[in-house]
Amino acid sequence: MRKILSGVLVIAVSGVTFGSLGGVSEAGTSSALRWEACPADVASPDLECTTVRVPLDYRRPAGRQIDIAVSRLPSKDPSQRRGVLLTNPGGPGGGGLSYPGLLVNPVFPEPLHQSVRDRYDVIGFDPRGVGHSAPVTCDYTPEQIARLNLPYPGNPADVLTDARIARTIARQCAASETAGMLPYITTANTARDMDRIREALGEPAISYLGASYGTYLGAVYTTLFPKRSDRIVLDSNLGPGGYDHTAFQRLALGMEQRFPDFAKFAAANPQYGLGVTPEQVRAKYFELAARLEQTPVQNIDGSLFRGTTFDLLYTDVGFTTLATIWQALDTGRPVPPAPPPGNPDNSLSSRLHVLCGDSNWPRSVRGYQRDVALYRMKYPLIGAAAAKIGPCAFWPAPIERPVRIGDRGPSNVLMVQNLRDPGTPLTGAWELRKAFGDRARMVTADQGGHGAYGLFARNTCANDTVTAFLTTGQRPHRDVACAAEPGK
Repeated sequence: MRKILSGVLVIAVSGVTFGSLGGVSEAGTSSALRWEACPADVASPDLECTTVRVPLDYRRPAGRQIDIAVSRLPSKDPSQRRGVLLTNPGGPGGGGLSYPGLLVNPVFPEPLHQSVRDRYDVIGFDPRGVGHSAPVTCDYTPEQIARLNLPYPGNPADVLTDARIARTIARQCAASETAGMLPYITTANTARDMDRIREALGEPAISYLGASYGTYLGAVYTTLFPKRSDRIVLDSNLGPGGYDHTAFQRLALGMEQRFPDFAKFAAANPQYGLGVTPEQVRAKYFELAARLEQTPVQNIDGSLFRGTTFDLLYTDVGFTTLATIWQALDTGRPVPPAPPPGNPDNSLSSRLHVLCGDSNWPRSVRGYQRDVALYRMKYPLIGAAAAKIGPCAFWPAPIERPVRIGDRGPSNVLMVQNLRDPGTPLTGAWELRKAFGDRARMVTADQGGHGAYGLFARNTCANDTVTAFLTTGQRPHRDVACAAEPGK
């Protein structure tokens, strides 16, 4: 999943009670599903796949239907099986069909614990509009794709240029061959699809593990369907507004809070030549950004340098790659090749559909110019990019109001959050925690990066607390603060 500002997070829902739309019944049975081999691009031998039919528009449940691709990693211990654990890796715009296989892959330092695998069939799915689930397009051109890696506006004229490009992309989305789907690719509708998946699986309730944007999706699901929610884990949390304009701007704060971790790493490894103190490493960042803005190296300009740095702050594992890239750019050595981007048109297009369809974004170009100037000074690492204008400023108004996340429902939500998360800063997590009230408990881990549970997250206190909740239902009586664990 690409986590950069050109495609990251989520958003929330309020007021309307669409949860019952679509006529979901309790009579579903998994025997009606036909499990087969997964598509060739889903690289996990243990996964099996199927599709679930859902309405495109839940206000018209008998109207046009679309297929949602679903995967399953079955429990291998029927005597321990509790039910299903639906998962989402984030985005929006990220596919989730292969995610169960990723969660249990031993290549990661902290794969999903065997006790969790025994308790659940782990379920993945491509959200509507993504991958194998009725993919949408905005007909991005190669030039548009190349430019979207965190453009950093340097002055008001750059904002005007960004606005023209953003308006063009919004028009492309509205004129594409999938334009008829545009109003319906939203978080609320994906949550309704999740309940159709639950019904098709024959389950009275689902447990859930969602990360990043997936926290908002899980929050929306358990708000719309509280009685069908079992154990809900939300990892690396957006605020109760989801991935709205505020969340996007907070990426600037997230990078400021996370960057010192990398600066300490680089200073402790003088072989990279980036400085011997964190202050010198930070100064090197601004030196390289300014130099590359004037004279790009190997097609990397200042904006791409900033965006690549932001991307590789998501895990501590990325620090070595990031330091190597900085060193190469500083000394003229070849830059390590980037991995192939997959299908950027679909991931970028579906991301836009969700971001812009979930909530209204500001539309004043002058307002964005003011924000860019303010954020450039307030958050110098990447602030201007987090305040930039995008296609959502030119998008049609959403067809429903955001779901309001509140405290009505069972106390079955466990949030887990790193203190220094570049993509979903701690301030948003605290806002979501407050909105949930007694429905939730939150575990904070004194570590950096995006993802506080499993895979690259090595804080034993946080991992054990989440695993215990998923396997036994034991949830802390109060919020938990996990101390740093040096050496992990």
